[in-house]
Amino acid sequence: MTDQRIEGAATGVNGKLKRGAGDLTGDTKLQFEGRFDEVKGKALDAYGRAIDKLETLTDRAPEDLRQPVRTGLDFARRKPLLTTGIIAGLAFILAGSGRRRY
Repeated sequence: MTDQRIEGAATGVNGKLKRGAGDLTGDTKLQFEGRFDEVKGKALDAYGRAIDKLETLTDRAPEDLRQPVRTGLDFARRKPLLTTGIIAGLAFILAGSGRRRY
């Protein structure tokens, strides 16, 4: 289990507690913060699961590719926001390159 999954679970539980406290007191700001933390926790957990799956797939990769892939995964673990931004940018570029322009 990666640090992102642990942090995601903790953030999600914290969000549920905040939202519950907000529901009890009628504090809409606390409810919103709780909901935001729940979503953030789920996102971190999903990111951690993806990293874990890629780590498992690395073991099946050819021997000469394992070390570069592990280096990339270590980078992704240390800098999750930057990695997500890079992937989103690449997806945007690839989506735009598939369209025909007249």
